[in-house]
Amino acid sequence: MDSASPVLPVTGLDELTTESRMIATPWSRMVRGIGLGQYPIDHDPVAAERIRRTFDLLAVKVPPTHSYTRFSRLLADLILNVTDPAVDFTRVDVGSAAGDVVDAVRSEGNAYYRVTAGCILMAAFAKLGLDRKLLVNEWLDFPAEILAATDRIRPDGIKDENSGRHGDYERLSAYTAVFLAFGQLGLADRLVTGERNHVREALDLLERIPAPFFRGRGGSMLLSAVSLLGFDQHVFDGPRDYLKETLDHLDRADELAVPPAFPQPMTADFGKIYPLVTMLNAIAMAGRPEYLTYRKDRLAEAKDLLGRIDPVERTHMALYYLVALHNLGRLSGEVPDLDAFVEDVLGQWDEADPGANFFRNGIAYPYMIETAMLAGRPDLITGEGLDRLVGSYPDLDRTELDRVNRPYPFSYALNMLGEIGEAGRLYAPSARYGGRSAVAWVTSRLSEGGRAEGNRLYMLDHALVSYALRLRGRHSPEPEVFRNFRFRLSK
Repeated sequence: MDSASPVLPVTGLDELTTESRMIATPWSRMVRGIGLGQYPIDHDPVAAERIRRTFDLLAVKVPPTHSYTRFSRLLADLILNVTDPAVDFTRVDVGSAAGDVVDAVRSEGNAYYRVTAGCILMAAFAKLGLDRKLLVNEWLDFPAEILAATDRIRPDGIKDENSGRHGDYERLSAYTAVFLAFGQLGLADRLVTGERNHVREALDLLERIPAPFFRGRGGSMLLSAVSLLGFDQHVFDGPRDYLKETLDHLDRADELAVPPAFPQPMTADFGKIYPLVTMLNAIAMAGRPEYLTYRKDRLAEAKDLLGRIDPVERTHMALYYLVALHNLGRLSGEVPDLDAFVEDVLGQWDEADPGANFFRNGIAYPYMIETAMLAGRPDLITGEGLDRLVGSYPDLDRTELDRVNRPYPFSYALNMLGEIGEAGRLYAPSARYGGRSAVAWVTSRLSEGGRAEGNRLYMLDHALVSYALRLRGRHSPEPEVFRNFRFRLSK
């Protein structure tokens, strides 16, 4: 096997930070914009130049009036200036740049994306160790603006193949981002003091998400965020037990008959295991093992479902499964031979075609890379496979659906290849792209204004901001809210 010998940021699950144990997968980072900048490294001028060049390439297709990409570019530039030791970026400079970013956030017309952008800015401030007084002072209360904007997010605002199944899923996801951002800025108490208890309000949104898939997947992250902030009493100690209610709803999936739709055909069991494994991690965050046997053996159910989904689907779910088991302190019991398990998952490395479609196959490789990384198996990541991934994007021209969604798998690849020190493959000239790089080719194929790609373009923005935020320094400490958290069921 031709190993690529990538430089992995960790050698196994035991080295993960709290944030990476809580927000382990690229889905949360690329789609929802939470947990950006994981696995920090020292400032790298080559990486900084790549990030700026990519935004230059995007600007050819996406006009400055595109508020989200403008926000992302301004924030990435602020981050790169702050992290570059060769740049004398003063507090005044930071304040001026932050003001421009705040203006860009405010110009985003979609309330959900305005909240998302605001939370990314606040989280970046915390991770960079910048003075929060630039966002909270006698003239400006930016966190309050973003929290208030959650009230403007309407139900069923996501227009995709699952329209009508979401309910308040988008608003609940926004609340999760707000809770994480407030926690990192040291403002968590604001959520439960004053006239409104925003934690309770967010938890009440769970029953307004009709599809078990979305209630479980979105609810797991909200419940995890509440545990992180130390507000578990609102989940368990009131008249309702929101974790039990969510598990009850998952158990009614067949009865309710509102299964998720996917861009490519997926098994019914995939729609069941996805919310379950994310809920297992919420149980780990809460430190309450009794929920593993509430009404049934949840670990046995997860293992059974994992065995029933097909091999490509397993590449998506194995990462969620392993991290949840690790956080629960159950990994060795449920997966006694981790090497054999990971080798089986990575068996698709030479089988799955990443260019066959944008979702099912298109994101399988990034998931396999991260699974190998967290299991400490860089030998399973081959140069041939990485080249296959990097060269796969022209194949997505085969259908209109795959073409307009190309930023989806590409953002995953940019994120993962950056984390393992292989992003250069995306920026190197290639015969596959007529002598251009994959980045140059993919950005040149965007529709005018990015209109056809819609919010898929935002995923590429997230990948670039995350790449920039990683450059804050190898020994950059986690924000205090993560440092102070302990997984009670594992070390």
